[in-house]
Amino acid sequence: MNTNSHSAGQPVAPADGRFDVVVVGAGIVGLAVARELLARRPGLRLAVIDKELEVAQHQTGHNSGVIHSGIYYAPGSLKARLCVEGARLMYEFCDEHAIPYERCGKLIVALGERQLSGLGELEARGRANGVPGLRRVSGAEIRQIEPEARGLAALHSPGTGIVDFGEVARVLARELRRDGVDLLLGHQVTGVRRVGPVTVVDVEGGAVRASRAVLCAGLWSDRLAVSAGAPADPRILPFRGAYLRVADDQPPVVRGLVYPVPDPELPFLGVHVTRHIDGGVLLGPTAMLVPSREGHHPLRIAPRDLTATLTWPGTWKVVRRHWRTGIDELRMAASRRAFRAACAAYVPALASLRLDRVRVSGVRAQAVGRDGSLVDDFVISETSGAFHVRNAPSPAATSSLALARELVDRMELASV
Repeated sequence: MNTNSHSAGQPVAPADGRFDVVVVGAGIVGLAVARELLARRPGLRLAVIDKELEVAQHQTGHNSGVIHSGIYYAPGSLKARLCVEGARLMYEFCDEHAIPYERCGKLIVALGERQLSGLGELEARGRANGVPGLRRVSGAEIRQIEPEARGLAALHSPGTGIVDFGEVARVLARELRRDGVDLLLGHQVTGVRRVGPVTVVDVEGGAVRASRAVLCAGLWSDRLAVSAGAPADPRILPFRGAYLRVADDQPPVVRGLVYPVPDPELPFLGVHVTRHIDGGVLLGPTAMLVPSREGHHPLRIAPRDLTATLTWPGTWKVVRRHWRTGIDELRMAASRRAFRAACAAYVPALASLRLDRVRVSGVRAQAVGRDGSLVDDFVISETSGAFHVRNAPSPAATSSLALARELVDRMELASV
């Protein structure tokens, strides 16, 4: 029995009451994993379960929509390998399904001498990772590429693009429904456990059973992994990203994307200027630690989430190590002027343009170790009968199709 369910209520299952595989999480990574599983084993009894009534309701649908090229990531890391491969696969998927995108290119701008060493490190990483078309440009060349941008030097990545990842996820979901996958939406997963040869995915008011489960639960990935018997380390900390948008009646300020040289000690890329696929221009995001894993509003407090954050030893080590950055983030969250100034440093025309605050913000699931380390790579782990994506922040959307291949490869090896 295949329901392809859109509605909330009691979960439904095949007539024998069990799936082959259940994927938890209907963001772009979970949907890509389901697609990859079905491509390798047509006819697989497969379900995707999520607490929301629609797909792509968290990180997938709340980001700047950049198809990253693979510049930032340490050579040899999963991020480095899967971002470059994932960008290629993402462009191919968009072509196949007529999803609008644009290879608009990106500049990473060094404003002064002190940032040149960081720019050089990024260039070395990008070349080691095989980023196509990457080149170093001078201040004069910056203005040829982006007339309103200013800097001493920059890296130009012509292969960086923009897309609506929410639309990609919706297309994936339609494809899965067409091929007989059950999308069990509106079902809150509360835990995962192994009972003999069966993996039980507990939901509010019931349970779904499968031979195996794959958990791509984003902001809730640590809790579900622990329920399945995994260690508590690392823990997810929620960082809210807020955006400003250049008012639609203002002149276009950038042709593509303009980024600063990021702080090498942080896995965030700094506030940047990004064209969106709808034609608008976004500034941001900020990265502020918030007291709710659904903290799209900065003042929303979820007691369980706040307790989990405050009782994790790594939280306080991050705060002690990066308190100056935290103060800067608070200042930008509280002051539109400070937010604008951070971006106007490398796109001066922004100082005189009218900006609107974007109503929709995103919450990044950032894994933090007990030792205070900000985990800077994708993390995949295994418990009995389940695989877990424990850390998949940016560039997870770009990498999603390649990350799905990696995860299913590991599942197949584990079953040999």
